[in-house]
Amino acid sequence: MGEFPRRLPARGGELGQPGVAHRPAADNAGRDLARREIAEAPQQVVELVGRAGAAAELLLDLVQRVAVDQLAELFLAEELLEQVSVEGEPRRLPDPFVVVATQNPIEYEGTYALPEAQLDRFTARLSLGYPPAAEEARMLAEQTTSPPLERLHAVADRDDVLGAIAAARAVYVEESVGLYVVEVLRHTRESSSLALGASPRAGIALLRMAKARAVASGRDYALPEDVQAVAGAVLAHRLILAPEARAAGVTGEDTILEALRETPVPA
Repeated sequence: MGEFPRRLPARGGELGQPGVAHRPAADNAGRDLARREIAEAPQQVVELVGRAGAAAELLLDLVQRVAVDQLAELFLAEELLEQVSVEGEPRRLPDPFVVVATQNPIEYEGTYALPEAQLDRFTARLSLGYPPAAEEARMLAEQTTSPPLERLHAVADRDDVLGAIAAARAVYVEESVGLYVVEVLRHTRESSSLALGASPRAGIALLRMAKARAVASGRDYALPEDVQAVAGAVLAHRLILAPEARAAGVTGEDTILEALRETPVPA
């Protein structure tokens, strides 16, 4: 990870627009997110985003180091305000604007536990794990000879991304598929393994992701299989396990698989 901060500004190039990345410093005293880069910033996260200017992507590396109130400001800027201020001067956020965050599951010093309500704001959570042996060997060879990030090029421009968003919004969802999503959500709320099931916000994210998958599959209509394919990534991080289930080693992914198994699939 030693070279990572130097390479972070390259993020966002794959969208054909600049990106900004920030790694908060571990600090048990809760030092503000951007103090090293913006002296005494009164709205730390919002002004950090503002510094990005026309950035289409903001990467928060090790999001658990971001204080809860600062992360709330970021969500507010992303979802509602559509603009930020830098030294009192308003700057409109670019469209589209994407927030990506990483989290280290084994590092807790100087970190903040993300509240469930804020976890619910993240559309999806993906766990990369370790690569297969052949891919790991290839990665080692590439990173020690010609790092791929140095050859990063845009795979889509802004119009492509906006077109994909519009296409996903236009995907037809039959009523039975919408009801299927609701039944999956209700199953999690009634599960004895969970202290808290999936929220309506989770259902919105699930249906949006299912529609996006339909577009990626070359269809203009969503199927139950689209819902099933993305349910784990969209729902698992939003759930709160019951103490007994946690002690038994049950995971959020396990409860989603159970919900999918036990929820009747529309014909």
